[in-house]
Amino acid sequence: MNSFTEISRAAVTMFDNLTEKFNRTFKRLKGQGKLSEKHLKEALREVRLALLEADVNYKVAKEFVADLSDQAMGKEVMESLTPGQQVVKIVHNALTQLMGSEAAPLDLTGRTPLVFMLVGLQGSGKTTTAGKLAHYLKDLNRKPCLVPADVYRPAAIDQLQILGKQLGVPAFPATTQMDPVEIANLALGFASQEGCDILIVDTAGRLHIDTELMHELEQLKSRLTPREILLVADAMTGQDAVRSAGEFHEALELTGAILTKMDGDARGGAALSIRHVTGVPIKFIGTGERSSEFELFQPDRMVGRILGMGDVLTLIEKAEESFDEVEAKALEKKIRKNQFTLEEFRDQLKMLKKMGPLSSIVSMLPGMGAVRETDLDPKAITRVMAIVDSMTAKERSHPKILNGSRKKRIARGSGQSVQEINRLLKQFAQIRRMMKTMQAGKGRKGARLPFPGR
Repeated sequence: MNSFTEISRAAVTMFDNLTEKFNRTFKRLKGQGKLSEKHLKEALREVRLALLEADVNYKVAKEFVADLSDQAMGKEVMESLTPGQQVVKIVHNALTQLMGSEAAPLDLTGRTPLVFMLVGLQGSGKTTTAGKLAHYLKDLNRKPCLVPADVYRPAAIDQLQILGKQLGVPAFPATTQMDPVEIANLALGFASQEGCDILIVDTAGRLHIDTELMHELEQLKSRLTPREILLVADAMTGQDAVRSAGEFHEALELTGAILTKMDGDARGGAALSIRHVTGVPIKFIGTGERSSEFELFQPDRMVGRILGMGDVLTLIEKAEESFDEVEAKALEKKIRKNQFTLEEFRDQLKMLKKMGPLSSIVSMLPGMGAVRETDLDPKAITRVMAIVDSMTAKERSHPKILNGSRKKRIARGSGQSVQEINRLLKQFAQIRRMMKTMQAGKGRKGARLPFPGR
């Protein structure tokens, strides 16, 4: 199974504006004891404007709001004791449906070697995505082979060869003198020799769709009979990505889409529009340059986060990946015995860092989706760890011995101020007290755990 980074900070940032507008609209609705038709019409108008500002396709936004209107104006909602909540539920279900209802994993059935063709415009990130897909499949214990079929761009062939070496994945030794269909023929034999069960074919792109490009892709499709034809679309291009998706699907019958560059300034419109326009699911999103920054697209979880409902399932999965079970049990024993020291605190922060940026983690908590990155200090954990690392083992175990001279020494060693050290010690003392209270079964309702970056 892959590292399952899931919908990380990049995706959160992408939908920030949409989340903020939805939250504002729903807050007003929930404040109404009884909804009138006027209230609903105003709310639906704001939903439509929010979608359009997020670069959602105009027709998609129009149809979406029309469907919402039919449901929201129903008797069940208008006469409900909690009409605002009912509307939120309707929007949640409709958005989930718009994005595809559930995750759409790759089709890994059939006779091997299975062929996955990556298609898309030039600059959409196909070559990088080919490497990420290989990394993902390796984590599923499959044996992928990379096939560079873009003979018009020498850098694409070189890049795929380099990615293959970095990932420990075979890459067919194509050259720019070869024909793409010839490469496809030879790659099938190469994969068999290398013991590979999946071919990932990186095809050529153009600055725009043209007859020559489509003819070449149709030839490759005919020769390879691919199990998956995946459109790689740049999320930052907005409606251009949606239009090209429709044209590729008409010519090749796509089986899915992969959205790249989700860590850029994308507004989310492509993610909300592509499936509606093509009828094929978004299968993955790419959120950075590293091979591990590649995530299975989970529509229901994404919608929960857009609407500020959190994504507890993803948070649990990320925690399970990052935290060692044996170490967790040992930590639990220490907490029970009130032996939680700065050493354990530092180790837990290290594991927390593995889960990703603070903004990503916080956004998965229900009701915390509106917390902005500016409210959290991404370097806070690093600073705290530097302070603790500058202490002696005795000082970590017994922070009460930290006098003025010791704090000055730690400040010099960590590059932080004495005030920062005092703040950390105060937060740590609060955490210790809270743990002791919870252990005694006297947890205070609504207690907030002191957290670096607040």
